[in-house]
Amino acid sequence: MTQHATHATPSARISVFIVDDHPMIRAGLVGMIMGESDFHCVGEAGHGADAVRMIPALQPDVVLMDLLMPQMDGIEAIRQLRPLAPQTRFLILTSLTEPGEVQRALAAGAVGYLTKTASAHELVNTIRAAYGGRRVLSAEATEALISVSQNAAPGADLTQRERELLSHMARGLSNQDISDQLGIALPTVKFHITNILSKLGVSNRTEAVLLALRHKLVPPDRS
Repeated sequence: MTQHATHATPSARISVFIVDDHPMIRAGLVGMIMGESDFHCVGEAGHGADAVRMIPALQPDVVLMDLLMPQMDGIEAIRQLRPLAPQTRFLILTSLTEPGEVQRALAAGAVGYLTKTASAHELVNTIRAAYGGRRVLSAEATEALISVSQNAAPGADLTQRERELLSHMARGLSNQDISDQLGIALPTVKFHITNILSKLGVSNRTEAVLLALRHKLVPPDRS
């Protein structure tokens, strides 16, 4: 959430903004960025809403964007920021590798998708590639996209957690009920449901449940 003072820097240096809800991860990324002679960190945010507020004034060259965050996820933040920072390159840095997330991120305008298991060397090279306008996907993200093309059946790319939520949706549980039963935060429930609707190609919960029952993605409710 802090904004770093911007010092006079050569124009060749790549300005980077970091968005992640874990302070320790942000601190590690800031340290890595500051350790590269051709980078400088212009700011950081703990969630998408703060990123949308801060980035337009800074116009960074590259934004490292986490996906699953409170208040606003990374994909929605990218959607809102693209018209406000048209020259900025958005690079996803996340632990999520499900095909739906990769597809949604690229559709929103991300130029790269990297997992948090990447080495510092991989990350800095990916930042440079993103700055140069090249699309860079990690091996995991590439494999996820390949799996989508190989699994055309509805719901084939749903994760185990998403199938679990879909089953609760089929039972008529509200988002708050699902949150309470699974012990996960309400924004996380909403994030998963958005992914479920996107992966199933439907626009609302009713359509999702009908499709899930038709294709036997969830057991019928016998209560």
